[in-house]
Amino acid sequence: MSSVPRFWRNLGSRYNLEGTRCKECGEYFYPPRNVCVNCRRMGELESFKFKGTGEIVTYTLIHTAAEGFEGQAPYTLAIIKLDEGPRLTSQVVGDPDKIQIGTRVRSVFRKLGEDGERGMIYYGTKFVPVDA
Repeated sequence: MSSVPRFWRNLGSRYNLEGTRCKECGEYFYPPRNVCVNCRRMGELESFKFKGTGEIVTYTLIHTAAEGFEGQAPYTLAIIKLDEGPRLTSQVVGDPDKIQIGTRVRSVFRKLGEDGERGMIYYGTKFVPVDA
């Protein structure tokens, strides 16, 4: 179960696909970082909002879902390489038979889950094939 403070701290990256970019070397990071892994203390990071487009690098079809996600199974979980470079793990919404490595995807705002039976509903980024 996520804590409310942690939930609110992550709103920018979760809701807006925000990360950071190093002004020194141009590297992009998602989720946001405080220090550039290339430049270390010499790098200066700035907030960056990703376009939300990319492609599937690899994926798996989840048939036996974790607690709280049983109603969504089967669903596709993928590693997505954003056009700017960072990779992230996210659910891909759509027909699993039409999803494959190399599929172009775009971000969408969807329900991620809820805390408890009558708890807070939380939303965030999932992806759909570009042609969807």
